[in-house]
Amino acid sequence: MGEVAASGPRKKDESAVKQRYADTLPATVLSDSPSAEVFYAISVLNENGRSAGLSNVVTVPSMVAPAPPLEFQAQVTTDGVVLNWKETQAGGAKHFYRVYRRAEGTNTDVVAGNAPWGTLQLVDHNFEWEKTYSYRATVVTVIHIAQKSDSEFESADTPAVKVFAHDVFPPAVPTGLQVVFSGVGQQPFIDLIWAPDTDADLAGYNIYRHEAGSETRRINSQPVTTPAFRDTNVGQGHTYFYSVSAEDVRGNESARSGETSEAAP
Repeated sequence: MGEVAASGPRKKDESAVKQRYADTLPATVLSDSPSAEVFYAISVLNENGRSAGLSNVVTVPSMVAPAPPLEFQAQVTTDGVVLNWKETQAGGAKHFYRVYRRAEGTNTDVVAGNAPWGTLQLVDHNFEWEKTYSYRATVVTVIHIAQKSDSEFESADTPAVKVFAHDVFPPAVPTGLQVVFSGVGQQPFIDLIWAPDTDADLAGYNIYRHEAGSETRRINSQPVTTPAFRDTNVGQGHTYFYSVSAEDVRGNESARSGETSEAAP
């Protein structure tokens, strides 16, 4: 099926009236060859049945479009929105998959990504958490004719799949925790350092402490924004056990790191 849009007569101070025509092609016109084309032009008749001639001529491939991808699905993960599908059958030209994303409340589709033919997954990283999106996929056919620029046409779309990008995924667990006591000739304290967390939405770290046989408590009031902490509330003759967690900007907290102990002699 081909579609041609035309503009009707323009009236003073009014925009052009757009018309649409759907042409159902007979089987004899359809082809498996990438070079087969159908040509269209428009003739506008006035009230006397006269025409100023044909419009410019446009061409469309007469190659049958493949079916859209099968069983299209979307799942929100810590790495992004993972889109999966099953392979469809196509031949006679070069093909690839294209996935579109539309934010709820808008009428604009954006390309979430293209995937090579034979690939059955695409991960969308370019979205915002806590928003709702609709995804759909299509098969793009590339028409290559010698001495001409490549052209593309798309299959029908898959049914749209809606997802709510709700972030319930905590940052990575901090690693490499080390603690060192200092106190000779000064107020005693214990310094903690650990490997920095690289999550993009990291808000900071929480510090946990306990003594042998006592309950573990968090000792910072607000997330610590650097991978280091100085505990000045220590008493001589006590041994303290420390662990650290990471927290993101939406309050998701990781598990605590392995414990490391230090004595204040």
